[in-house]
Amino acid sequence: MFTDFPLNKKLIKALNKLGLEKPTPVQEQAVPLALTGKDLLVSAETGSGKTIAFLLPTLEHLLANHSPHTGTRALILVPTRELARQILKNCKDLTAFTGLQAGMIMGGQEFKFQRALLRKNPEIIIATPGRLVEHMTQENVDLRDLEVLILDEADRMLDMGLSEDVLKIAQACNPKRQTMLFSATLGHKGVLKVAEDVLTEPQALTLSRPQDKHAGIAQQVVLVDDPAHKERLTNWLLANEAYAKALIFANTKAQAEKLHGLLRYHNHSVGLLHGDMTQDERNQVMTQLRQGRIKVLVATDVAARGLDIRGIELVINFDMARNGDDYIHRIGRTGRAGETGLAITFIAAPDWNLMTRVEHYLQVSFERRLIKGLEANFKGPKKVKSSGKIAGSKKRNESDKRGALSKKRGNGTNASKDSNGKTKQRLRDRKNIGKRRKPSTAAGELGDGWAPFKKKKSDS
Repeated sequence: MFTDFPLNKKLIKALNKLGLEKPTPVQEQAVPLALTGKDLLVSAETGSGKTIAFLLPTLEHLLANHSPHTGTRALILVPTRELARQILKNCKDLTAFTGLQAGMIMGGQEFKFQRALLRKNPEIIIATPGRLVEHMTQENVDLRDLEVLILDEADRMLDMGLSEDVLKIAQACNPKRQTMLFSATLGHKGVLKVAEDVLTEPQALTLSRPQDKHAGIAQQVVLVDDPAHKERLTNWLLANEAYAKALIFANTKAQAEKLHGLLRYHNHSVGLLHGDMTQDERNQVMTQLRQGRIKVLVATDVAARGLDIRGIELVINFDMARNGDDYIHRIGRTGRAGETGLAITFIAAPDWNLMTRVEHYLQVSFERRLIKGLEANFKGPKKVKSSGKIAGSKKRNESDKRGALSKKRGNGTNASKDSNGKTKQRLRDRKNIGKRRKPSTAAGELGDGWAPFKKKKSDS
């Protein structure tokens, strides 16, 4: 129970208002450690409650240590705008009775508006690294008094090429701060390197691995022939599957826009989300999805992290995710907080090897699904099997052919025999008798002492 934690009664009141009584496993393990002030390195799957796991101890620290005349006291760095908005909402819910103020700094908003927000000196800032660095360059933000730094979805920030900005921000912060790094995957090659640079003797918690199954998510693959076949399947699934809300992932903005237009043509209630949309456009689409005015969202991977929308029961990977981690975060939009969900991935011939690598990475076997009337001509890679007997016979035949050819050519030499059975010798070979043979430059035939890169002696 949250009441078992030494939390301020105002935070307990906020939790009760939200209907939160029992902590999730990541909250149960991370909150007590974070309350001691230790640095944390935490791996937990999406939808496990990581946000509250770092917000509760952070807010408790700010309430227990009153510092009215300092700059920013807590900073939360996130990779995407959607995740920033989600965390800001959670933060406002938890601080409803505390008087603590939180602000959000991210791209897509007017710079002057954010400058005015920073002048108000909110205790907590939630920011995307790129925009925050811009404000640091103009000296709009002061991090020298920072008490808590949180890196959420660190692996995603590194995948987006934000490691340099993250390290620059960390270097500008108070070195005596508490730092917590949260990620769904710690196996990322850059995460541990960043952890070494920003954490001090951290306590590591691994509550899940990428290979851990999403128990509540049925994972299926449907073989397809081409994009037109995918479109027909998508239309069929949206018309025949039972779901409250659905999320469809495409790998490119162009494909997402095309699919969005097609589904609208077929009278599906559908919205679109990709990285080139303005923040107002993104906010409008997300509000429509939350309120149920649209049931389907077509998105690029910008929506794979940070979306916490209740009622998403179906995820369709129109394009196969580029790697196992992206696949995890995509399907993690459904089956959250103990709910069940369905994830369907379309696999064309070029995707087969990628699919098998993801299966191996996750240590799962995807369920193969056939949709009657929409079966693909592609049935998987052709397997050419040959028994050892056939293979051996083939090798012997090839050997016999080479032997016959060798016999015909005189056992592979340039010599021939005269009428007395003696081997004839060509005139060129007789002339070369006794002469030293020059070394060959062919691979594997360089003689002892052959040094092609040895400097020649000067003629002078």
